[in-house]
Amino acid sequence: MSKSYILSIDAMGGDHAPDIVINGLEHYLKTQGQGHNVKFLIHGKQSAIDELLSKCPRARACSKVIHTDKTIEMNAKPSQALRRGKGSSMWNAVESVKSKEAIVGISAGNTGALMAISKLQLRMQAGVQRPAIAAIWPRPEGMGVVLDVGANIECDAAQLTEFAVMGEAYYRAIFHKKSPSIGLLNVGTEELKGNAVIKAAHERLSSSELGLNYQGYVEGNDISFGNVDVIVTDGFTGNVALKTAEGTAKLISKFFKETLTESVWSKFTSALNYFGYRKLQKRLDPRRANGGVFLGLNGIIVKSHGGTDALGFANAVSIAVELAESEFLIELERTLTELHIEDDNIGFIT
Repeated sequence: MSKSYILSIDAMGGDHAPDIVINGLEHYLKTQGQGHNVKFLIHGKQSAIDELLSKCPRARACSKVIHTDKTIEMNAKPSQALRRGKGSSMWNAVESVKSKEAIVGISAGNTGALMAISKLQLRMQAGVQRPAIAAIWPRPEGMGVVLDVGANIECDAAQLTEFAVMGEAYYRAIFHKKSPSIGLLNVGTEELKGNAVIKAAHERLSSSELGLNYQGYVEGNDISFGNVDVIVTDGFTGNVALKTAEGTAKLISKFFKETLTESVWSKFTSALNYFGYRKLQKRLDPRRANGGVFLGLNGIIVKSHGGTDALGFANAVSIAVELAESEFLIELERTLTELHIEDDNIGFIT
């Protein structure tokens, strides 16, 4: 019998919780869950969750509900979440990962609160200065990974180097590629471009003996159209890029839809190209890439977009299952250890 993987779910986190959470679990099991022996620990208001599970037979059959009336508001400050969050659905979801009851935690709740609670309970992996949020990014062929997309507004060269190591391990776990390529986001690809932090990070990554497939500088357009698998940047730049890409995808979809319906003739021709249009819509759909992962913690936490729907939450569950079935934490610990041994040997100050 295949091994069972238990995921810990914050049912009350998100703009449309708990509906999208429970329906997202059902959607995952219906569309992607075949061949995966997955069970769920669902944290939140029992009565509301049970009512939803009564209409979701697949999720009901493999779920255990752990009741709490306490929730963390979407606009709560991280400091408030730490002071008042104990016993909430988010806190309990992370605590289940800490106690090893579950292997991965998932929440669509407040990002700052989730990061603060996760850092407090799970602690940082040895040698990691700061965690990073890694996001999956669609490309013409397959997917890429960008980090950090919001956890760290400012970063130094050592932290960017750690992000590269963590992003590479994450890409290998999710996409099963032996040696993912890595690029450092910059304002140009020329050696003289960039600020002091970027140049120092470039020097560290270029001289690394870790066996990383580092390709050097990449530019903003390479995030979507380049051939680099993992793109490393600070959280400020990464978050702006992520939100800009999501907005652009929605704008293109809106313009395209308006163009196809602005006249009788365009409606007729769009009907003839219905399947092509649906395929384009699917490729532009940001829900396909929903699910950022907190890297650098002693445990795996997946952050779903707060405003997503059931399809988007199902994609976050899919990422969590991939990580649960991999040896991601073990591989990451090994490469981080090698990174800091090398830094000691060549005299870098971390």
